[in-house]
Amino acid sequence: MPHTPGDRYDIRTHDVSGQVVVGRDNTVSRIDSPASAAPVTERELAELRAEFARVRAALPADAPERAGELLDELEESATALEPDLSTMEYVRRWFGRHLPSLAGAVTALVVHPIVGRLVEAAGGTLADEFRRRFGGEST
Repeated sequence: MPHTPGDRYDIRTHDVSGQVVVGRDNTVSRIDSPASAAPVTERELAELRAEFARVRAALPADAPERAGELLDELEESATALEPDLSTMEYVRRWFGRHLPSLAGAVTALVVHPIVGRLVEAAGGTLADEFRRRFGGEST
């Protein structure tokens, strides 16, 4: 950009908090990222694991053995450092097809607020995908 006569800026600031933009034809962009979710505590993780145990206890006696295995996979996927959304989606669908009486309880595990916070902690892209797959807010 060529210097034109009169383009002189003498800026002095005191106790400035925030942004200062000086000049001609400036473009200022601001991107606000959502506040990061509070870290999940050990106590909250124990509460989530208790919810998984409650759903396991609700498995009917004649439920396929695969149902318990899938709940284990779901718990592992949901509590991993980077939750596995594909596994979460698969398990939810499996229960919808094979044990519809527990499909709601399994869905409640998938969209549990603590799971949402674990997903948020893994990163914004994963959280966006979580919302796309499972709807609503992840936190």
